[in-house]
Amino acid sequence: MNKTFKILLIFLFISNCSLQSNSKFWSKQKIQKEKIKDIKQIFKKKEKLHQEFNPSLKIKIYSKMRNNSSSIEFDNNQGRINYNGKLKNISKYKFKKIKNFYQYEPEISFNQNNVIFFDNKGSILNFDSESNLIWKKNYYTKTEKKQNPILFFANNEKYLIIADNIAKFYVLNINTGELLWSKKNNAPFNSQIKIYKDKFYLVDFENTLRAYSLKNGEELWNIKTQNSRIRSQKKLSLVIIDEKIYFNNSLGDISAVHIDSGELIWQTPTQNSLAFDTGFFLETSVIVANSGSIYFSNNQNQFFSLDAQTGSLNWKQDINSNLRPTIINDYIFTVSLEGYLIILEKISGKIIRANDIFNVFKAKKRSKIKPTGFVVGVEDVYLSLDNGRLLIIDVTSGQTKSIIKINSKKISKPVIVNKNLYIIADNSIVRLN
Repeated sequence: MNKTFKILLIFLFISNCSLQSNSKFWSKQKIQKEKIKDIKQIFKKKEKLHQEFNPSLKIKIYSKMRNNSSSIEFDNNQGRINYNGKLKNISKYKFKKIKNFYQYEPEISFNQNNVIFFDNKGSILNFDSESNLIWKKNYYTKTEKKQNPILFFANNEKYLIIADNIAKFYVLNINTGELLWSKKNNAPFNSQIKIYKDKFYLVDFENTLRAYSLKNGEELWNIKTQNSRIRSQKKLSLVIIDEKIYFNNSLGDISAVHIDSGELIWQTPTQNSLAFDTGFFLETSVIVANSGSIYFSNNQNQFFSLDAQTGSLNWKQDINSNLRPTIINDYIFTVSLEGYLIILEKISGKIIRANDIFNVFKAKKRSKIKPTGFVVGVEDVYLSLDNGRLLIIDVTSGQTKSIIKINSKKISKPVIVNKNLYIIADNSIVRLN
């Protein structure tokens, strides 16, 4: 009997068994399917917001203003920024085009008046305020450069910390670009980096929060949360409040950890843990801390407020957004993926006003446009879109005042530093005064 005939017989036997309802092979599959049928939704899906609410309501905000939206803030709340620029003068910091820029959320690192970013091969670029290159450093091998690393930054005006999506992390002297030390992790990174005292913290692709020594990169402790087999490229976030560090993972869990010991204080899941590969579809906003609560939203039409001490739910609202919310006084500002500027009461979660800011686009076009991030200035909200446009929206009325074309592709969320507005494209940083 030749091998081909044997293989054919085995195939026919397996096929025959699988088609019989009383076979063990079929029964196992059937049981799995029955279990799936029995899964109940924890949160019922509700209709996404597709109409305005109190669109004529005038909102006045009075608060202390910050000069920068990219300073070292442990609470992730950008607040109201002292910016009312004319958006007329445009200059560019150019670099080699970043491959797959649209999949990630890279951010600029600022050191006084200098701008620090990277290019497609992992070269770190330090520009002065006039777009002149001060230094350029690359600490990747030829093999690593071919992987087109995406870099994430944090600095304390002395050290520049870099972590990337190929599992490397290292520290430079921020003034000279000199490499101080370099390490490898067993999983890539895709999270914010937070520096606190002599340590720094970040989350890797295995949903593990890691604490490292700033001096030499030694791992001091780690805490693992549930991992997912596949996950989105949405960047994870951390906040530090009262000697506790709070972070989200790709499954939507929010955890609170003691910052020195790494001891888990509480963990709150926000998604159905029985759902198949939740991490692939879920995109959670940056988490923001304010007045004893944690605020965040996601692309599953959920906006949460949790008690920072216990992790218990304060309130939940039906808002579909993966953008970082901004809290100003008693208001929460956010923008939905459908193109609505929404203002909520911070304490109750009640929607105060919702304005259709995408009504400036034709119906066919608006369905393809997604917001990428926003910042609130003195009088206006500045909103970036994935079609390369920047919307300027009046805070008081919620109406879109004007549109500026930055690029024809996805651009980053706007960042305001020293009364300049910066936006990242795939091959340059655009600065508007």
